[in-house]
Amino acid sequence: MKTLYITIALLITGLLSVNAQDKNRATAGIKGGYNISSVSFDGSSETGRLHGYHIGIYGESYIGKFLSIQPEILYSKQGYKIIDDNGTYTQKLDYINVPLMLKLYPVKSFFIEAGPQIGFSISHKETFDAGFILYDTSEEFEPSNLDWGVNVGTGFKSDGGVSLGVRYHLGQSDVYDQDKPKNRVWQLYLGFEF
Repeated sequence: MKTLYITIALLITGLLSVNAQDKNRATAGIKGGYNISSVSFDGSSETGRLHGYHIGIYGESYIGKFLSIQPEILYSKQGYKIIDDNGTYTQKLDYINVPLMLKLYPVKSFFIEAGPQIGFSISHKETFDAGFILYDTSEEFEPSNLDWGVNVGTGFKSDGGVSLGVRYHLGQSDVYDQDKPKNRVWQLYLGFEF
């Protein structure tokens, strides 16, 4: 897996150093959308999904006729649920995510994207609902401050600068110290260029 990350980093670095054909093509915009998040434990089991949202800004710089680099800064509501016979445990995690996406346009309006992402945990809230008031708790579990992983996605971008896409985040760092929990997030988003 480390080889994949090194390859992606070298690819991005190499593309940034290429003499771009369209140096003046750069845009910026806002984007937001819907999250479906969960956590994978030990790579073998996945929790129940939690619904959330993300919103932020992006810039897109074209480094060729068919390629662009898109850095983003996003506020993202993520987390997961675990439902068993004892009740429902819910973990809500808020992140500031900073993805750096390499976008390929094989045809004019359609793109494929991939790239690394770093996330910074800014708040969290845990609840346990046992179905009985006496057993409900709000115990705090401290997540890791840093999350990182890889994003892949696809979408469409109109001539007017409106984007519609779907993206999957495959977290690689542990949310907690035990059981190696890693973030998994599906995102459906809409973007508008300024």
